[in-house]
Amino acid sequence: VQLQASGGGLVRAGGSLRLSCAASGSGLSSSVMGWYRQAPGNARALVAEITSGGLTNYVDSVKGRFAISRDYAQNTVFLQMSSLKPEDTAVYFCNAKRWGVFSFDYWGQGTLVTVSS
Repeated sequence: VQLQASGGGLVRAGGSLRLSCAASGSGLSSSVMGWYRQAPGNARALVAEITSGGLTNYVDSVKGRFAISRDYAQNTVFLQMSSLKPEDTAVYFCNAKRWGVFSFDYWGQGTLVTVSS
Protein backbone atom coordinates (compact mmCIF):
# COMPACT_ATOMS: atom_id res chain seq x y z
CA VAL A 1 0.00 0.00 0.00
CA GLN A 2 1.21 3.48 -0.87
CA LEU A 3 -0.27 6.73 0.36
CA GLN A 4 0.37 10.09 -1.29
CA ALA A 5 -0.75 13.16 0.64
CA SER A 6 -1.15 16.60 -0.86
CA GLY A 7 -2.88 19.92 -0.32
CA GLY A 8 -0.92 21.48 2.49
CA GLY A 9 0.21 25.07 2.43
CA LEU A 10 0.19 28.44 4.14
CA VAL A 11 -3.15 29.96 5.06
CA ARG A 12 -4.30 32.76 7.33
CA ALA A 13 -6.28 32.08 10.45
CA GLY A 14 -9.93 31.60 9.57
CA GLY A 15 -9.09 30.23 6.16
CA SER A 16 -9.62 26.80 4.64
CA LEU A 17 -7.56 24.05 3.10
CA ARG A 18 -8.40 20.65 1.65
CA LEU A 19 -5.99 17.79 2.06
CA SER A 20 -6.07 14.75 -0.20
CA CYS A 21 -4.54 11.33 0.23
CA ALA A 22 -4.44 9.02 -2.76
CA ALA A 23 -3.96 5.39 -1.81
CA SER A 24 -2.98 2.45 -3.93
CA GLY A 25 -2.71 -1.22 -3.09
CA SER A 26 -4.87 -4.09 -2.00
CA GLY A 27 -7.12 -4.29 1.01
CA LEU A 28 -7.90 -0.60 1.17
CA SER A 29 -11.64 -1.03 0.84
CA SER A 30 -11.74 -2.70 4.25
CA SER A 31 -9.35 -0.31 5.96
CA VAL A 32 -9.80 2.62 8.30
CA MET A 33 -8.26 5.70 6.76
CA GLY A 34 -7.36 8.73 8.76
CA TRP A 35 -5.41 11.92 9.18
CA TYR A 36 -2.92 12.52 11.94
CA ARG A 37 -0.83 15.57 12.66
CA GLN A 38 2.42 16.33 14.36
CA ALA A 39 3.44 19.78 15.50
CA PRO A 40 7.06 20.56 16.45
CA GLY A 41 7.88 19.03 19.81
CA ASN A 42 4.65 17.07 19.94
CA ALA A 43 3.77 13.47 19.29
CA ARG A 44 1.78 12.47 16.25
CA ALA A 45 -1.90 12.46 17.10
CA LEU A 46 -5.16 11.52 15.46
CA VAL A 47 -7.16 14.29 13.80
CA ALA A 48 -9.94 12.35 12.09
CA GLU A 49 -10.64 8.91 10.74
CA ILE A 50 -13.24 7.20 8.60
CA THR A 51 -14.09 3.54 8.49
CA SER A 52 -14.82 1.38 5.49
CA GLY A 53 -18.49 1.85 6.30
CA GLY A 54 -18.27 5.63 6.46
CA LEU A 55 -18.30 6.12 10.21
CA THR A 56 -16.21 9.09 11.27
CA ASN A 57 -14.34 10.08 14.39
CA TYR A 58 -12.75 13.45 15.20
CA VAL A 59 -10.55 14.79 17.91
CA ASP A 60 -12.52 17.31 19.96
CA SER A 61 -10.40 20.28 18.91
CA VAL A 62 -11.45 20.00 15.24
CA LYS A 63 -15.09 19.01 15.60
CA GLY A 64 -17.30 21.37 13.64
CA ARG A 65 -14.34 22.74 11.68
CA PHE A 66 -12.89 19.73 9.86
CA ALA A 67 -14.66 17.11 7.76
CA ILE A 68 -13.20 13.83 6.60
CA SER A 69 -14.57 12.08 3.55
CA ARG A 70 -13.63 9.19 1.37
CA ASP A 71 -13.93 8.30 -2.29
CA TYR A 72 -14.07 4.53 -2.22
CA ALA A 73 -13.84 4.14 -5.98
CA GLN A 74 -10.66 6.21 -6.16
CA ASN A 75 -9.22 5.06 -2.80
CA THR A 76 -8.81 8.67 -1.79
CA VAL A 77 -9.47 10.29 1.56
CA PHE A 78 -9.98 14.02 2.02
CA LEU A 79 -9.77 16.36 4.96
CA GLN A 80 -11.65 19.62 4.50
CA MET A 81 -10.31 22.07 7.06
CA SER A 82 -12.18 25.28 7.77
CA SER A 83 -11.88 28.05 10.35
CA LEU A 84 -8.24 27.19 10.68
CA LYS A 85 -6.35 28.32 13.75
CA PRO A 86 -2.62 28.82 14.32
CA GLU A 87 -2.68 25.80 16.61
CA ASP A 88 -3.65 23.66 13.63
CA THR A 89 -0.16 24.21 12.25
CA ALA A 90 1.50 20.83 11.85
CA VAL A 91 2.63 18.21 9.42
CA TYR A 92 -0.43 16.19 8.47
CA PHE A 93 -0.05 12.50 7.71
CA CYS A 94 -2.57 10.14 6.17
CA ASN A 95 -2.86 6.62 7.41
CA ALA A 96 -4.51 3.39 6.37
CA LYS A 97 -4.87 0.56 8.81
CA ARG A 98 -6.67 -2.73 9.09
CA TRP A 99 -6.86 -5.18 11.94
CA GLY A 100 -7.19 -8.94 11.95
CA VAL A 101 -5.34 -11.71 10.19
CA PHE A 102 -4.32 -9.52 7.27
CA SER A 103 -3.56 -6.43 9.28
CA PHE A 104 -1.57 -3.47 8.05
CA ASP A 105 -0.66 0.06 9.12
CA TYR A 106 0.66 2.37 6.42
CA TRP A 107 1.63 6.05 6.46
CA GLY A 108 1.90 8.71 3.81
CA GLN A 109 4.80 11.13 3.63
CA GLY A 110 3.13 14.09 5.32
CA THR A 111 2.08 17.50 4.12
CA LEU A 112 2.78 20.74 5.99
CA VAL A 113 -0.07 23.01 7.02
CA THR A 114 0.91 26.42 8.35
CA VAL A 115 -1.73 28.76 9.72
CA SER A 116 -0.62 32.33 10.29
CA SER A 117 -2.27 34.60 12.83
